[in-house]
Amino acid sequence: MAITKIQSESLNLADTYDFTGTVTGAGESNTPLVSVKMSGGQTTTDATHTLVAFNSVDIDTDSAFDNTATNYKFTVPAGKAGTYMITYMATSFNEQSQTIQVQGHIYKNGSTVAYQRQRNDGTNTQTTRHAGTTVHWVGDLSVGDYIQFYYYHDIGADVPQLQGSQQSRATIMRIKAS
Repeated sequence: MAITKIQSESLNLADTYDFTGTVTGAGESNTPLVSVKMSGGQTTTDATHTLVAFNSVDIDTDSAFDNTATNYKFTVPAGKAGTYMITYMATSFNEQSQTIQVQGHIYKNGSTVAYQRQRNDGTNTQTTRHAGTTVHWVGDLSVGDYIQFYYYHDIGADVPQLQGSQQSRATIMRIKAS
């Protein structure tokens, strides 16, 4: 039924109402929304923070991710300041059976704002071992701020990042406008 009269006491929530027109102020637009992954091989140097080559873009609603060599970064576009939720899954091959450490870092404007460290105790007996970690960050970003992703390991040799279903990935989403 269409609303023709609102009683001063309340609306009857058991009724069904048909609205016409536009409802404003009822929600947020969660853009920009970015989902990136690594589609080609990248070797990460031992004991070095390496910029992750997210060269494949699955979703980029505002064309805010630069996936060209040496950049690989998300920059907050004009009018899109706010609170963002960022998730980064960092993975690589580990063909060794020693105890190692891997770290995934989320950088904001060139400095770490979040990281996660994972240790592998070297007891995995599979032929190919995987080492990785997942990092989450929620924080405020202003127009022009940029985000990049770095990977660190102390495996003892340079190793390639994983590809396929377990490849490194990142997701960036604005959850609240400023």
